[in-house]
Amino acid sequence: MRIVITGGFGFLGRRVADALRTRRTLRGAPVERLVLADRFVPAGTPVAHDPLVEVVQGDLRERLDTVFAQPVDVLIHLASAVSAECESDFDLGMSANLDTTRALLDAARAQSATGGPTPRVVFSSSIAVYGSDPALPLPPVVSESTLPTPQSSYGTQKRVCEQLIAEYTRRGFVDGRVARLMTVSVRSGRPNAAASGFLSGIVREPLSGLPAVCPVDPRLPVALASPRRTVEGILRIAEAERGTGPGEFTGGLPVNLPALTVTVAEMLDTLRRVAGDSVADLVTVVPDPAVEAIVGSWPAVFDPTRATALGLRPDDSFESVLRAYVEDHPEAVTAATTGP
Repeated sequence: MRIVITGGFGFLGRRVADALRTRRTLRGAPVERLVLADRFVPAGTPVAHDPLVEVVQGDLRERLDTVFAQPVDVLIHLASAVSAECESDFDLGMSANLDTTRALLDAARAQSATGGPTPRVVFSSSIAVYGSDPALPLPPVVSESTLPTPQSSYGTQKRVCEQLIAEYTRRGFVDGRVARLMTVSVRSGRPNAAASGFLSGIVREPLSGLPAVCPVDPRLPVALASPRRTVEGILRIAEAERGTGPGEFTGGLPVNLPALTVTVAEMLDTLRRVAGDSVADLVTVVPDPAVEAIVGSWPAVFDPTRATALGLRPDDSFESVLRAYVEDHPEAVTAATTGP
């Protein structure tokens, strides 16, 4: 089996790749080649020296011939421009998110049209496809049957890509599946340009002894998932067989990955309880209306029925998310944590 991960050296791409390198199988078949495609490849990264791994560096649309030089069995499409940068640079978002996704789908279609395997395409979408329209406010609990009315360029681009994948799947060009990701927290590493990036920064930076800014009203509820749960969800959707039985991928609807619903204030209270006052006091609330307009348009409470049928579940609590971050990234934590 040859698996391609776009954005393979990004935050989630590296973790999905590491999980597959550890498992060495997907859908019960051995992974014979793992192709990591990305515009940037960190120098000296150990994964690039794994005999299982093939690295394709550069603009994805310019490297499709290399990506599809051998048959692609599974394509996990994680490469994306993020929310705030799409809002500030419309053309960037359209190019990186919409145009690149269509080019990938067309390359996958060409493979199946010339007698190759029909690729299984897993697309990472986002809860940003939802938004509260004045004529159609969001219900208190959102499910996959809730009409998406995105209120940002990023959400609109993701929604268009969802529809393209559904159409290419209906026509038999690909076997497409869409995973709508919750905001992933806590992300390690450097801050990115996502509007939701503060939902990691208000934990990550204080734990490393640095100040952080919370740009929203702390009473704002948000839907989160840890990196561990997010990777688990992506791979489960990738390997689920199509059908109507338990644990199978039914129909063409996206799957909203399981959500942990908390307020920002509850996140900060957890940080204070686990890491102490001196750490929590490094967070300052400085409202940013632009950020709050984007993040505040996203729903926070989800019906988990479709994800539960695939065997997925949300994180137990934000404390478990925080402690998992500390466990996974001890090198990034300089503050002593308290509690059991």
